[in-house]
Amino acid sequence: MSTDAIITPEEGELVVATIKTVKQNGAYADLDEYEGVEGFIFIGEIASGWVKNIRGFVREGQRVICKVMRTRRDGTSMELSLKSVSEERKRDRLQEWKNEQRAQQLLKVLGEKVGWSEDDLSEQTNDLIEAFGSLYASFEEAAMQEGSLQNAGFEGEWIPAFVEIAVENIIPPFVEVRGALTLSINVIDGVSVIRGALQAAEALSNEEEEIDVKCFYDGAPMYRIELRAPDFKVAESIWEQATGAVLEHMKTAGGEATATRE
Repeated sequence: MSTDAIITPEEGELVVATIKTVKQNGAYADLDEYEGVEGFIFIGEIASGWVKNIRGFVREGQRVICKVMRTRRDGTSMELSLKSVSEERKRDRLQEWKNEQRAQQLLKVLGEKVGWSEDDLSEQTNDLIEAFGSLYASFEEAAMQEGSLQNAGFEGEWIPAFVEIAVENIIPPFVEVRGALTLSINVIDGVSVIRGALQAAEALSNEEEEIDVKCFYDGAPMYRIELRAPDFKVAESIWEQATGAVLEHMKTAGGEATATRE
């Protein structure tokens, strides 16, 4: 492989690396996310303070999070620092790497299910990363919000299977459901009636249960309802209750109303 073809991280980037060899003056490590690229951690960059025995801090086969301090001229070797990364940033970066590894496995499962070739899988991986920032983020968005893939410009018979895998395997921080409301009533206090209908929906918000329901005015007779819930099961239930409350309130007052999911 030529040096020009090698992809390398930027200086200051946090990288996932596996310790390959431990020497007296430092340790060599392979960068897990960059094929053919290795780094060297000088003993002075292993830990803060004096390091009496380097093997007390790193060992062969250990996975570590390092900061890229400098790229050497050959482009295939980096000077890395272990001590420059806080424990919190180490945990976050390692979890990000684990999430991405898991997402790659899930997409591979999908590819086998829908009959993708290796080229198809590679192309779809790149497209999803470009659209969502990371492969894991694409699965997370699909598990959180209906239509996220379509909204990002994707199409195809593979999408339902992708969403199914995402919902079954990814635990998002919350899910979102959105919809349109069409509300109309021909009475003197019609504005108050509509306001009351929307408030009936928003009354289902519950901070302790992480449920949030909000309604917005898009221009009469169109309104919008957005809700967040901890999972799809709760979201579905709240959607039914919220739209049911709106429709019942409008019907009781002699108005008309419809609710449509996005």
